[in-house]
Amino acid sequence: MEDPRDARIAQLEAIVAEQQKTIEKLLARIADLEARLNQSSRNSSKPPSSDSPAQRQARPDKPGSGRKRGGQPGHRGHERTLVPPERVDRRIAREPTRCRRCNEDLCNAERLEPLIRQVAEIPAVLVHVTELALGRRRCHRCSTVTCAQPPPGVGPGMCGPRLMALVGLLTGAYHLSRRSTVALLRDVLGVDISLGCLSQTEGKIANALAVPHKEALGHARAAGAKNLDATTWARSGQYRALWVLACSAATVFSISADATASAVRRFVRFTRGVLMSDRGSQFGFWAMNKRQICWAHLIRKFVAFTESNDARVKLLGENLLVLARAHLSAWHDARDGTGSRADLQRLVHSLEHYFIAHLERGMALQVRGVSGVCQNILDHREALFTYAFVDGVEPTNNHAEREIRGFVLWRKQSFGTQSERGDRYAERVMTVVHTLRKHDRNVFSFLVDACAAFVLGNPAPSLIPADA
Repeated sequence: MEDPRDARIAQLEAIVAEQQKTIEKLLARIADLEARLNQSSRNSSKPPSSDSPAQRQARPDKPGSGRKRGGQPGHRGHERTLVPPERVDRRIAREPTRCRRCNEDLCNAERLEPLIRQVAEIPAVLVHVTELALGRRRCHRCSTVTCAQPPPGVGPGMCGPRLMALVGLLTGAYHLSRRSTVALLRDVLGVDISLGCLSQTEGKIANALAVPHKEALGHARAAGAKNLDATTWARSGQYRALWVLACSAATVFSISADATASAVRRFVRFTRGVLMSDRGSQFGFWAMNKRQICWAHLIRKFVAFTESNDARVKLLGENLLVLARAHLSAWHDARDGTGSRADLQRLVHSLEHYFIAHLERGMALQVRGVSGVCQNILDHREALFTYAFVDGVEPTNNHAEREIRGFVLWRKQSFGTQSERGDRYAERVMTVVHTLRKHDRNVFSFLVDACAAFVLGNPAPSLIPADA
């Protein structure tokens, strides 16, 4: 006969075992929540703007140079370039009559080279208003009323090409709110325009920039090296995805319904050249030996490892950080000319074995949030060091992240768009602005030319120089 005490002991042991499992799950949950709580821009993909005041205070200070602020000895000064003589509207010549020290008459004194100073002023801006008197006639046969058509070069609506371009510059390049733009046009130009008319004007600008946007997209798709990144966008409060494809000569933005692999494939279309990106699964269709994984993302992961309470994970992160910073330092030397690409390649060959070995050890730790990351990086091993062997490829995706930063700030100010037309305006005007700035071209002048061509029905101007 079974002893009741043995049965009770077995029951209690089962309860303890179940409680132990629960404790382990809760401890793992607590560790996961603490790791999330400690995430910042240093150890995750969170932007610096999301850091708390305490996290900003904890950022390591960059070592000072020990030099005073301002221009340094030997620094080449920057002087304002004088406007060429043909652009000077008025000249005033003045001569001193008496010495500023002893009051001596200077009429017969030695004449020196005059000091040239140019003063810029804005003339009173008068908006040119054209009134169209479009006659109407009623047919005596069928009673149909026919209205005369406006002359060539006069489009629909109240805004001419230059005013359209100014609206695009203010809202699309400088990201003024629409209400602020309406107020500025009224205060400075005396143009009374409604919010609805302003929105309609943005739609016309979007149509005028459709061909330049397509041109930039084709150029970026064909580039030998390109950066790709995505962030969130909103239309009427609903989630959208904002993509950026950037190369040396063009930056292209596109707003899509989501950030899936099918969406990015529709955007990039052709898998040509080397793609620089993060380790997102949506980029898996690109050949691994034609990719470069962003090392800035990897370093933030390694920093997170060094902040772990697990001594094994902490040591793993420290070792990976040392190796990562070593070859990135060599890349900076090769880029700046203080080192050679051959030296960089030799260092990469020597460090790659150790780097892979550390990742394999991390995978073998079977630690949640660590081993899986190591496995994923190993899956991308062919895309880790492409930058050392292919010209034009960088080890980070910073180019795309810098380009998309302006769009993120615009999203925070405007909360996104309200319509399909708004999406097209935003992506096209930002594409044009960022691409023009890469070539030091005047944004307003291009917008004027594009809007004038649209109104006249002429081909749009080329966005990218032929030699780019």
